[in-house]
Amino acid sequence: MHIEAFQEQLIQGHAGSRVRSAEYASRFGRWDTLASVRRRPRRDFAGGEGGLYFPPELYPVVLHPLVTARGADVVEGLLLRRLYDYLHFTTELENLAVIPVAVKISQGRSGLVLPEPMRADAYKIVTDEAWHAQFSYDFACQISAETGVAGPHSAQAAPPAFLARLDELRERLPHEIRGVESLLFAVVSETLISSILSDIPRDERLYRPVREVVRDHAEDEGRHHVYFRSVLRHLWPALTPRERQAVGPLVPVAIHAFLEPDYLRTAHHLRGAGLSTDEIGQVVAESWPPQSVRQSIARAAAQLTHYLTEAGALEDARTLASFEESGLLLTERRSTTGAAGS
Repeated sequence: MHIEAFQEQLIQGHAGSRVRSAEYASRFGRWDTLASVRRRPRRDFAGGEGGLYFPPELYPVVLHPLVTARGADVVEGLLLRRLYDYLHFTTELENLAVIPVAVKISQGRSGLVLPEPMRADAYKIVTDEAWHAQFSYDFACQISAETGVAGPHSAQAAPPAFLARLDELRERLPHEIRGVESLLFAVVSETLISSILSDIPRDERLYRPVREVVRDHAEDEGRHHVYFRSVLRHLWPALTPRERQAVGPLVPVAIHAFLEPDYLRTAHHLRGAGLSTDEIGQVVAESWPPQSVRQSIARAAAQLTHYLTEAGALEDARTLASFEESGLLLTERRSTTGAAGS
């Protein structure tokens, strides 16, 4: 079993037969002096200084009248739960989605023939991501000890929504190309997360240690963003036409798996705050109207959509149609894509 796991590739088939590129410019030359695991201290949560646990605008249920009417303590409790969810999401994303892919790349078992410096840098990404998982877990434990509110990392904790969504994506792929979704999701998550984290460290309403933890994460993810953009540039040309036709239309599924709110988790928190089933349905529906969610996801994914366009992913008619149906093509990008394909 263990030898089989060692030998397993993310993309099946003979890697040497695939199109390859020698292009790669490393951003990890100064990793020893820049990586948060090398230069940042353990962040200690100290309550009592005043602040918010999470930006309310990024968790709009706490701004809904049915929630605010229940008082400031309920709002604060929900923001704490949202911070816990972010920390738990980070831990599980790194452990279950990014580190396994980076390990395979470092072993030369991605299914692609990648430049040797990319393998070396993948080892550094594994170290970075393990540190992100560790300090997210540790920080949640500190907050739990300070507040007396149980943290998110118990053995009974519900898995983040992206895991079930990723399983659904895998089931939609032909059996012989399953595995590519792991590499694709790593590209999606690592090129999107840096923009998600960018504003939180500057939000002075938040507890200072919260801002510092997110800043440490964001600085590393900036380098990871560039790395996985390069992975995409190697990945897409290396796929066979059949693989591109199977995978391309499912890229929007991977993007939504990462960016769409975790509605079930939020409903659980609202129920814990004392809202009825009807009230929960109303709060969730009015806080995240479907069209607003689609537009927000499209804006957040715009840079990745551009990278995919550059790589040629949207040249396939079914893939382009899937992006259009998912609302991922903003108006200005839709006209550019249409012109390129005409």
